[in-house]
Amino acid sequence: MFFIFSKILAFLISPLTWILILLTVTLLLKKSKTKKTFLIITVCVSFFFTNTFIAKEFMRMWEAKPVGVKNITKHYDAVIILGGGIVTNDAKNDILTFRDNPDRLMQALWLYKNGIADKILISSGSGSLEYPNMLEGKLLADYLIEIGLPENDVWVDSLSKNTRENAVNTVKILNDSIPNGNFLLITSASHMRRSVGCFKKLDFNVDPFPVDFVAGDRSWFWMNLLIPNYEALHIWNDLLHEVFGVIAYKIKNYI
Repeated sequence: MFFIFSKILAFLISPLTWILILLTVTLLLKKSKTKKTFLIITVCVSFFFTNTFIAKEFMRMWEAKPVGVKNITKHYDAVIILGGGIVTNDAKNDILTFRDNPDRLMQALWLYKNGIADKILISSGSGSLEYPNMLEGKLLADYLIEIGLPENDVWVDSLSKNTRENAVNTVKILNDSIPNGNFLLITSASHMRRSVGCFKKLDFNVDPFPVDFVAGDRSWFWMNLLIPNYEALHIWNDLLHEVFGVIAYKIKNYI
């Protein structure tokens, strides 16, 4: 139920949904003065949420700070990848399709290949209501083994549907296999706050290694300041998803 509720909430908090509602109300209104007022509100809201500069400034305040690989002084027993939107299976052509967040996988591979981490644990089930049997964790684990990683070095939790379950299942696997080990957690910079909170709630220590940064360097280029861009809507979707996710997890006592 919580999984389904999170999908409904994601739709309701989307700025695009708000813009469409405002536009619909504007079109349905009869009184010209009220119609004009709603039109101005719709234009202002649309500009705000489609402005890349504004979106990135808000995301910059939320994202975890980067951790340079040269600053890593520990040796880790395992690097944990929290999945979500990394890969899907193109069954028709029998090929994996990498999507929005491959940075998580690439950074974990680099850390493993350079001897910083001994194992890779992938925690990701299906985050889709439409394809509940497409288990991302298994797809990624099979891929790593196919490209040459030893099967014993690739562990997988393919049952988790959300961040709370990621933490619970990962903690069980690692406590059973490497109690009191050193672990590095990889997920997107915007998702790190909620992820670390879930592990801390379980009294399990992980060091954060955020990736998939969105904000980047601040740009004063005039197009970023003035021209609407659909990318801004995507940034706001991710940011609001995480903000409301943290609120929901606090209410549920998951963090």
